[in-house]
Amino acid sequence: MSETNTAVAADLLDERLIANQGLSGYLSAGLNRLKGGDLGSLPVVIGLVVISIVFYAIEPRFLSSFTLTNIFAFAAPIGLISLGIVLVLLLGEIDLSVGSVSGLAAASMAVLVVNKGWGVTAAFGAALLVGLAIGAGYAWLYTTIGVPSFVFSLAGLLAFQGGLLYVLGSQGTINLPNDSWLVQFARFKFLTGGPAYLVALGVAVIYVLAGIYGSRRRAAAELSTEPIALLFVKGALLAVGLLALTWYIQQGQGRGWSYLVLLFAALVVLMDLALRKTTWGRHVFAVGGNVEAARRAGIKVNRVYYSVFGLCSMFAALGGLMVAGQLTSVSQASGTTDTNLTAIAAAVIGGTSLFGGRGSAYSAMLGIVVLQAIQSGLNIIGVDSSVRFIVTGGVLLLATIIDSLSRRRRSSSGRG
Repeated sequence: MSETNTAVAADLLDERLIANQGLSGYLSAGLNRLKGGDLGSLPVVIGLVVISIVFYAIEPRFLSSFTLTNIFAFAAPIGLISLGIVLVLLLGEIDLSVGSVSGLAAASMAVLVVNKGWGVTAAFGAALLVGLAIGAGYAWLYTTIGVPSFVFSLAGLLAFQGGLLYVLGSQGTINLPNDSWLVQFARFKFLTGGPAYLVALGVAVIYVLAGIYGSRRRAAAELSTEPIALLFVKGALLAVGLLALTWYIQQGQGRGWSYLVLLFAALVVLMDLALRKTTWGRHVFAVGGNVEAARRAGIKVNRVYYSVFGLCSMFAALGGLMVAGQLTSVSQASGTTDTNLTAIAAAVIGGTSLFGGRGSAYSAMLGIVVLQAIQSGLNIIGVDSSVRFIVTGGVLLLATIIDSLSRRRRSSSGRG
């Protein structure tokens, strides 16, 4: 039996032994996971708190409603790209071309709208299909030919960047119509007032309902469950926190919740539920943990690869389209510069393991908020952009070190 399977079996036995111990059993299960190296999102949450305190101490404007609104708004489109990276990393693979794919998709949409007279909705859908087709091609190269993901995605990075230049041609830059729904949605639409508070409450309600559903399923499997009273307390704290944040970002120069941010949050929640609550999600984690064991268990491994690579490239295309809407234009620089590295770094910094089988859809959200907070904070205090790259590299290295140490701790626990 592999070390991964041994650790999983040990965790399952421990949880069944404490399943009927109520609150103490639930807390013991959580403590055992931490001791075993399963830190989850704890390091990045602590890091975000530290970053906020440091920048606020240097410049109080960092936590103003205006700054927070901008952090969330500019984090969302790259966060969408990072969400696809999370899925690929869960399989223990990588996609280095998401930036180029996002730029090509945006350029394709812009040319169809401005030069060919297509409607924005039709061009938007065509661009998403471009991303889906690229992901399917990647999966074919991996499953049929056996090309490593690093190689074909590196080739894609170069090829699709060339495709971006070819599609744009001599124009170089294409401006999107300001009155199009894409530009309005990505740049100008904000949810404020009563509807914003209802959304905040709705998130807390969904959290509690999902927790109850999950607890019932775990109880049926004789696993430790979160006490209902504790679940409601956490739901109430979440509601209070979201309501307070919703109120705060509407003060001063804040504009409320961007529609783009709400889309990003909704897709993160949807993918989290898909990964944790569906057969497909369990298959993704199984393939990422041990592909040969998953194949012997009867899982259609190739289908998992096709779905994940397809979703990754489609999320890259969606992120590129939203960046285009936010900037109201597409240029030869779209999807280039540090888009690839930022999206990948966000997934890793957010807590997704580079070794596969460990991570969460929320990693994309937490990681990109951390990176955007660092960028905004450094801009506010007037630090040169070169420092941002150095700091980002350091944070990425630290996240990778934590991931490696956690993996070593889990392996040691499994052998013990």
